[in-house]
Amino acid sequence: MKIIIKTKIIELTPAIEEFINEKIGGLQKFVQSCHRDDEWERVKSTCDFFVEIEKETKHHRKGPYFKAEVKISLPGKTIVAAANNEDLRSAIVEVKDEMQQEMKKYKAKMIEAKRRELKKKRMKAQVI
Repeated sequence: MKIIIKTKIIELTPAIEEFINEKIGGLQKFVQSCHRDDEWERVKSTCDFFVEIEKETKHHRKGPYFKAEVKISLPGKTIVAAANNEDLRSAIVEVKDEMQQEMKKYKAKMIEAKRRELKKKRMKAQVI
């Protein structure tokens, strides 16, 4: 699993890159907890975080003009989170929090789907 960073109108400094890797890298545990160990080996090679940070325009004087966006493609769904803020680091933290919430929802849906599948198997076994 990799974190791929793309920038627009901003220079990617080592400090910003380290901050992104620290914050977004913490989301890896949510992806891993969604899948069983045998599935994880197959899934982790295809799950990359695509992070895009940008300055909206060069002429802004007020308001949120830094944008951070994170995308991850998971089996069955692509999750996207975006945030705007006056401070780049704050935008990154906001997008991390939003992505964390979306990944928790995805995990809950995956768990519920597995439960429904097991319930159907039990019902079929009782009928036979």
